[in-house]
Amino acid sequence: LSFTWPGASAPTLDQLSLRLHPGEAVLLRGESGQGKSTLLSLLAGILSPSGGSLTVAGQDFHALSQRQRDRVRGADIGVIFQQFNLLPFLPILDNLLLPIRFSSERRARLAAAGTPPEVAAEALLDTLGLSLEALGHRSVGALSVGQQQRVAAARALLGSPSLILADEPTSALDPQNRDAFLSALKDAQTERGASLLCVSHDPALEPYFDRVVTLEGLQESRP
Repeated sequence: LSFTWPGASAPTLDQLSLRLHPGEAVLLRGESGQGKSTLLSLLAGILSPSGGSLTVAGQDFHALSQRQRDRVRGADIGVIFQQFNLLPFLPILDNLLLPIRFSSERRARLAAAGTPPEVAAEALLDTLGLSLEALGHRSVGALSVGQQQRVAAARALLGSPSLILADEPTSALDPQNRDAFLSALKDAQTERGASLLCVSHDPALEPYFDRVVTLEGLQESRP
């Protein structure tokens, strides 16, 4: 896989090779500015590759239009953005239910399991160490940074997408809250059988993942 930003003299990603297995948790290490977030945007279908091939959730992204990639992302990819991308004026539950409102596939998975979306959302928050009953109807803007990260993670996992992408999800947390968040995220990911790709520059995250890779290593592994 290769990607070059318009007007750039050199590619940001050059013939990168990566395979993420079902249920696997992989940490992508690297310093800022190396292209980690660019790779996540490619995997989420937000950007289009300049070259190579890309298959996500069984879909050949090269063969899909932007609208079709958006649909795949809504149905099968949960994204934990570095800045959370929560709506601060909305209550916690309304933020959590946004993916369900936009994806019939996620609604269908919950319906097949016989679980109302509100019940599933509350159970996810419990797994991630938050109590919706205790937090009440407050808006997410009134939560701490650590609480907002848990809400963002629960939103990404709701409706059982097959792939979770996390961009520096612990960058604003102290070590104690970081470890608690990662333990809860891994428990939720494992329970749902999703694959997890997390990018971070922090080596303290490594014990929580099945495999640790670097962009340099992925580009050196090409045929």
